Amino acid sequence: MKPKIFVDGEHGTTGLQILERLGGRDDVQVLSIPHADRHDVAVRRDLLNEADIAILCLPDDAAREAAAMVAGGSTRLIDASTAHRTNPNWTFGFKELDPNHATNIAETDRVSNPGCYSTGAISLLRPLRLAGVLADDALVTINAVSGYTGGGKGLIAQMEQADHADAIHSAIYAYGTTLTHKHVPEIQTHAMLSNKPVFTPSVARYPQGMIVQAPFHMAALNASSRKDVHVALAEHYAACPGEDVIVRSLDEADAVVRLEAEALAGQDHMEIFVFGNDEHVNLAARLDNLGKGASGACVQSLDLMIG
Repeated sequence: MKPKIFVDGEHGTTGLQILERLGGRDDVQVLSIPHADRHDVAVRRDLLNEADIAILCLPDDAAREAAAMVAGGSTRLIDASTAHRTNPNWTFGFKELDPNHATNIAETDRVSNPGCYSTGAISLLRPLRLAGVLADDALVTINAVSGYTGGGKGLIAQMEQADHADAIHSAIYAYGTTLTHKHVPEIQTHAMLSNKPVFTPSVARYPQGMIVQAPFHMAALNASSRKDVHVALAEHYAACPGEDVIVRSLDEADAVVRLEAEALAGQDHMEIFVFGNDEHVNLAARLDNLGKGASGACVQSLDLMIG
């Protein structure tokens, strides 16, 4: 029997892209809620409990409410919200977190999907922590730019509708100026850092794609050369199953003149580059904020869970 999949919040940006990815598949049965009933608690509860796996594309409080609706039942959950990303009872949904982490996702009943920025940041930092290249008390700075679809329907309207009451006309803007972005706790937790990283995000006037960067003085790392840093990253992802995180060679990195944020739009893999020299390095992750950074990652976890 085909596993039944219910996307709770299917009419939002992430939910719609998950449904696009599942639309042509014949190995799952997708349950759907009529748009008019999306706020009907009883209808949602019935569908949540009918599903074998429910994917929660909801605000944090609504995701916690949905999780409570299936407590004690057999429905397995993938939560795309921030609600459970640092909860030790939920499995973090970045399958390349460790070489054996895909098995953890396959066997669990509760997966918390990473945020888009944190996917990029953790992909750069955690392998260095595991290899001993980066100390747990390192002072880390992360810079990032994302397409505007990461802000959901509200930000999409502000960017695309010139007559919107709060229309945004800038080509790019920085935000999170209080340095308390909601992705910081999960970055700190899953990158295994004892100090909160300084995270400075930006949004640009293009729909999908992002670059996350972490620059370092080599003197701040337990490595003697840029090659040592690259080896730590390359060996980590070579030991992980699949090819959804690609560590580009140093020659490929040196050939980059412009790292374009939109290059992986519509794709579900990620590229890592180690730029710089033996004095300074700049680690960069390029991904689609709605692909490997959201909907694509949800489907990757789903595939592991259904085998």
